[in-house]
Amino acid sequence: MATQKLLHYFTDHEVAVVTSYPLGDIVHNRDVAGWISKWALKLMGHNIRYIPHTAIKPQALMDFVTKWTEVQLPTLDVTHKYWTMYFDGSIMAPGSGARMVLVSPDGSRLRYAIRLHFLASNNAVEYEALINGLRITIELGATRLYIRGDSELVVDQVKKESSCKSPLMAAYCLDVRKLEDKF
Repeated sequence: MATQKLLHYFTDHEVAVVTSYPLGDIVHNRDVAGWISKWALKLMGHNIRYIPHTAIKPQALMDFVTKWTEVQLPTLDVTHKYWTMYFDGSIMAPGSGARMVLVSPDGSRLRYAIRLHFLASNNAVEYEALINGLRITIELGATRLYIRGDSELVVDQVKKESSCKSPLMAAYCLDVRKLEDKF
């Protein structure tokens, strides 16, 4: 019954099929071999094509964001005394990564990437990016800093709008408090 409805839909509409189900499992199943033949005959005259499901790997996404960050950075109405830091973290299969973009008062952009060789949650990676960015900024001699990040939890905890429920997050937040005294 469902097969007939599906075939009826395909014969009345022009459709592009998107699937991530392995076609090999369908083709080698004896129960559905007849169905495939019938579908092939019914669908032959229609404009239907197979489009494989693709995924963006986290590292590729981080590379893209870092490459195009300077084009998409919002302009801040600040005096020339302030540095600006953008931080972000990403979890990958073999490890984690953190990236920072520092913008000096004269507009120079400095990009940093750190690979973490330990298992960490997304929030821990975001904190690692923030803390390492603060350390780098201190080494560069900055005393005034705007910080921009996309992790709502980390930003809220640092701004004291949210409490740290996890001991690990509390430890990370304490590290940030120690470093923020330098600014």
